[in-house]
Amino acid sequence: MREKVVVLMGSKKDLGISSSIGRTLEYFGIEYEFKVASAHKTPRKVLEILEEHEKLERVVYITVAGGSNALSGLVDANTTKPVIACPPYSEKFAGADIYSSLRMPSGIGSLVIIEPEGAAIAAAKVLAIGNKNLTERIQEYQMKKREEIDAADDAIKDELNRGR
Repeated sequence: MREKVVVLMGSKKDLGISSSIGRTLEYFGIEYEFKVASAHKTPRKVLEILEEHEKLERVVYITVAGGSNALSGLVDANTTKPVIACPPYSEKFAGADIYSSLRMPSGIGSLVIIEPEGAAIAAAKVLAIGNKNLTERIQEYQMKKREEIDAADDAIKDELNRGR
């Protein structure tokens, strides 16, 4: 059974963040799909999407919804699979709407990761449990990030030395 991530968007406006999540998942070779369904406007559709994917043994849901972010809570309350909320930042409320993702009712265990790349990495790590190949891809990704930092450090040192 291959791993799968279902990225559930509250609206089409969430496609930009979701696309960034998708690019990171592609790096890891993880199958994913995008779905649009609203906890408030189309709750039955959300439940149908969950029912469709519940039979999969290795699935992680990433929810991308702003405002009240009821989507993450609805999804988490109706699945035994991991749910990662990746709410978009809103200038309208100076970011305060993030609290709706952080303060879920009792019995809800969705994780909150604001950065799309981080949400994809978290999903990959969940799916990597018991999957050596995926674990190795994550290690390679981490090494690549370390090398980027080392290269930046070297570039700064060179730049500073030239100015002396």
